[in-house]
Amino acid sequence: MSTLILSGSIAPLDTGITSAINKQPISGSVECTFEGLAGDQQADRRHHGGRERALHYYPQEHFIYWKSFWQAMGLSTPATPFKPAAFGENLSDTGLLEDQVHIGDIFTLGEAVIQISQPRSPCFKLNIRFGYPQMSLVMQTTGKTGWLFRVLQPGKVNAGDTLKLQEEEPTRLSVRGCLDTLYNQPYSEENLRRLTDHPALSEGWRQHASNWLNNARADDWSRRLFNQISSSN
Repeated sequence: MSTLILSGSIAPLDTGITSAINKQPISGSVECTFEGLAGDQQADRRHHGGRERALHYYPQEHFIYWKSFWQAMGLSTPATPFKPAAFGENLSDTGLLEDQVHIGDIFTLGEAVIQISQPRSPCFKLNIRFGYPQMSLVMQTTGKTGWLFRVLQPGKVNAGDTLKLQEEEPTRLSVRGCLDTLYNQPYSEENLRRLTDHPALSEGWRQHASNWLNNARADDWSRRLFNQISSSN
């Protein structure tokens, strides 16, 4: 089975808010650069894109979960259907989940060589995307976030290419374990130091872990999750 490869352009998402979350499958070939797919845009370059967040992968297995969650919660029809491209991902396939892959694992996609750099940090734009104000938080607490890649070797990728594992990182810090340490578990000096000392983890994630170690409290995520500043600040 081939990996779905998607790209998008900046467009209005809500009043005063733009996003390139609405991705479409590529046709033919596209250059995968150190910054990601040529032509793929990000509206907020401070929090999206860049070399450490060049590509986002989202497992297709999760769409069944989200459909069941919606039904169990008695929510109205989601504003965006749960199918590939729903989460603004660049890559989507089956067979890889957050607890099965590791920070630093290296893959090939066409001519490109890419490496897992961090879990995805869900943001408030997902709340707008699906019409559910808690979506980003639920996505974070369930760990169904997908992950981000950096590009080690640029090259052409083609519609129909398949993501293939080339090298498994030996320390085996799973994407899910990394995410839970920072977002979903109580303070653990051992686990946080595992993040700060991991050479393949993105600088941003290592800094968040270091902040918790140094300040004895986690960074506040209110702005990212809900587009608001915590009242405790």
